[in-house]
Amino acid sequence: MIKKILKSIGPGPLVAAAFIGPGTVTVCTIAGVKFGLALLWAMVISILITVVFQEMSARLGVISQRGFAELIKTEIKNPILNIFITVLILLAIVLGNAAYQAGNISGAVLGLSVLNEVYTIDIFGLTINIYSLLIGAIAFSLLYIGNYKILERSMISLVVFMSISFVIAAIITKPDLGSILSNIITFRTPENSLLTVVALIGTTVVPYNLFLHSALAKEKWKDKSNLKLAQTDTIIAVVFGGLVSMSIIITASSLYIEGVENASDLALGLAPVYGNAAKYVLALGLFAAGITSAVTAPLAAAYVACGCLGWSTKLNSSKFRLVWMLVLLIGVIFASTGIKPVKIITIAQIANGLLLPLIALMLIWMMNQRHILGVHVNSKTQNLISVALLVFVVFLGMKSILQAFQWI
Repeated sequence: MIKKILKSIGPGPLVAAAFIGPGTVTVCTIAGVKFGLALLWAMVISILITVVFQEMSARLGVISQRGFAELIKTEIKNPILNIFITVLILLAIVLGNAAYQAGNISGAVLGLSVLNEVYTIDIFGLTINIYSLLIGAIAFSLLYIGNYKILERSMISLVVFMSISFVIAAIITKPDLGSILSNIITFRTPENSLLTVVALIGTTVVPYNLFLHSALAKEKWKDKSNLKLAQTDTIIAVVFGGLVSMSIIITASSLYIEGVENASDLALGLAPVYGNAAKYVLALGLFAAGITSAVTAPLAAAYVACGCLGWSTKLNSSKFRLVWMLVLLIGVIFASTGIKPVKIITIAQIANGLLLPLIALMLIWMMNQRHILGVHVNSKTQNLISVALLVFVVFLGMKSILQAFQWI
């Protein structure tokens, strides 16, 4: 029975690993420290939006046996529009993921730095963090093997380890279950919390995951009869990932710390109140979050670039490897220069936030193409829900932009 369940697990955990990175840990920490449990409802909305759009992405991959990026290249017939969208996606996703990669590696380094002192070496006048090189080497090894099954199993193990760490950290703080439930079902935005609400949604509904999921789904499932497995895998993984994010908010809400710069502040803040064991648990979770995202970000960039440019999307193809190697290298270099992770992650999140509506619209349009999906096109209800959720995200994004300009 267990063996059968494990076989049915697909790319869902990899997608969860992609959005539970250092960026998510940082944003959830800020949400918990500043607003307590008040924004738990925003994570529920985030989970719902992510389930809807990731299910469409998985369905697209399983039924068409092509990735989202490949379909954009072939289905947008207007050459000028095709080039414009392709260049926009390439710049935003590939360069954006390079920025995320620096944040991912830096986040994993922060987890290790809580456990042990940081070791550096000087090369040509530059001070290089040894941990950055180590994490880059681990990500390189997992990606270079070029075997989907090995990659999938490795990532599932890391995701399970990461999830257990964050959930244990939340349990250690002995939260009030009644208060948690109340804030999950009560929609309220405390003063100055709107930008954090948008950040919580933006760090969960990740544009590059829409490309990654469709590409991985076609790798995992070659037959249309597996669609139900793909949908179940998506729902379970995303909901579980959302619960992990909520655990981080719950953990952070128990502390009274100021000036949160990164997720390691949460681990360090736990020690005086709950002991060193809590600090170590959370630090290990942060390390695992960084490693998993350090693998998925270059992988997604490679799928997008190769799909848009018409190159092979096989894991062991030379051009595919070239793209993820470039993204990984950029991430390692920037992570080793001492740039603060929060700044790197913020830049990437802004780019993703601007790109999400366009990508989501293209995905909805693609899901209504009968020559691609046959009877598996979106129903009217699915279209209504997906468009309504998209409008909600755009509305929040525009409102937060206006609020930000008022602050400026």
